[in-house]
Amino acid sequence: MVTYEDIRRNPDVRALIEAGNHALDMAGYTDHGYAHVGVTAKAAGDILEALDYDARTCELARIAGYMHDIGNAINRSNHAMSGALLAFDLLRGLGMEIGEITAIITAIGNHDEHTAAAVTPITAALILADKGDVRRSRVRAKPGTQRFDIHDRVNYAVEKSTLTVDKTAKRICLSIRIDTSHCAVMDYFEIFLTRMTLCRSAAEFLGLNFELNINETRML
Repeated sequence: MVTYEDIRRNPDVRALIEAGNHALDMAGYTDHGYAHVGVTAKAAGDILEALDYDARTCELARIAGYMHDIGNAINRSNHAMSGALLAFDLLRGLGMEIGEITAIITAIGNHDEHTAAAVTPITAALILADKGDVRRSRVRAKPGTQRFDIHDRVNYAVEKSTLTVDKTAKRICLSIRIDTSHCAVMDYFEIFLTRMTLCRSAAEFLGLNFELNINETRML
């Protein structure tokens, strides 16, 4: 059985993560390296765990979270689909059972907001985990430089973000604290409205309501 730790330590997976993160750095994107995939993997598994999914399904969600951005090594455009194809070959080579591979590549292939759809629990958890990773430490450009664009400004303004599941209340909540001296709350919506709409559909697939709280005020 291929485990999350097997994937996390796999040199081929790590090489693809590093290559994709480097390419996005050169193109001016925020961090998509080990920190991002690690946060995404943990959150995806934690979401399903909080909803009482079995341990193996939670582990597959973590594997999908860790591998979800490997397609960036090829190109940012269509990276979800190319990443799914790369993951298929890698996991097949490791001897993973085809049903588990399918669960992972379906999630990877459906995580990008331009083509995403919450079609399985693992997919829904990955969407929520990926889009919920908003934080200052993802920003690589320096404030005040030409490269520091609105995406950087919005992420830089986020002092703290948490994603919590309340199974009893059937709710998943993304709570964000923003320093409004760096960006207005409306700037966040300008950049992330499509992502938040996707999070709402992913939450609904899991039987949850999605809430977005910014500076202790409910926005969605």
